[in-house]
Amino acid sequence: MRRRTGLAMAGAAALAWGEWLNWRWSRVLVGNGEGASEAVVVLGYRNPQATANVINRWRVRAGIRSIAADGGRRTRVIFSGGAPGRGTAEAQLMADYAKSVLEFGGTVLLEDQSATTWENITNVIPLLEDVDRIKIVSQPAHTLKARAYLRRQRPDLAERLVRADDYQPGEWAVVKPLLALYGLWTLRGLKADERKVSL
Repeated sequence: MRRRTGLAMAGAAALAWGEWLNWRWSRVLVGNGEGASEAVVVLGYRNPQATANVINRWRVRAGIRSIAADGGRRTRVIFSGGAPGRGTAEAQLMADYAKSVLEFGGTVLLEDQSATTWENITNVIPLLEDVDRIKIVSQPAHTLKARAYLRRQRPDLAERLVRADDYQPGEWAVVKPLLALYGLWTLRGLKADERKVSL
């Protein structure tokens, strides 16, 4: 009985830690920018099959709900991600899912050459020059990494970063501790002032 109680408490603590860390990452390196126009950049994830995988489908949904969170300002959605091997580009698969399944009828732009997060940011920069607000959508640790990369490449554009709606309490709750561990590993190369996370 005592062992079960200990395991239950440890499980609850792990879930709470994963939830908190993902919440914290979703709020780092963003401001409260204002303006009529915005870009929502949805980053792709490895997608060798012919349709959007579960992670890319979730990212598209998070991107679309990031528009609704602000009442549908003048927004363009940018899907970013190249083709793994000879397949279809992640950007195209995500756009197809947004239009055919979610019936999204807004402005869509594709960046279909990137193979890494650094390239995602490099290649979407020309599509961000004329917007007032920039949202980047992925899992929170990945989003933080992408925001840090934008800050390195174009500090002026990084000033326009605002929070996307890619974190919601309880969403992916069971895997959030794993996402948190993976996030700590992927963020280890960022400078302390870019992470701004006290663990």
